[in-house]
Amino acid sequence: MPKPEKHVFICTQMRPMGHPRGSCSEKGCTPVAEEFWYQMQERNLFGRFAVTSTGCIGPCGVGPNVLVYPEGVMYSGVSKEDVAAIIEEHLLGDTPVERLKAPADVWG
Repeated sequence: MPKPEKHVFICTQMRPMGHPRGSCSEKGCTPVAEEFWYQMQERNLFGRFAVTSTGCIGPCGVGPNVLVYPEGVMYSGVSKEDVAAIIEEHLLGDTPVERLKAPADVWG
């Protein structure tokens, strides 16, 4: 497998209903993950980019969250409809999608 140009991590953390931190699962991460895998396959991009579902990556209250490396760009509140923009603008165009970026304080 060649080294990917970028690696997309999609939080699929599942916590019990009512958990104080919430989870990306209860906020709808499954359709987001499915759309990434679908579009990556449809566009034949798996040779260039990697997509991995993962546990918690931080800001549970503003999920679903997607993290793109090597840039370290965190997207929050991502919906299935946002996936095409992330692929087109960020993965293929090298320009992060500003409207989806997580608040700066998620890293601090």
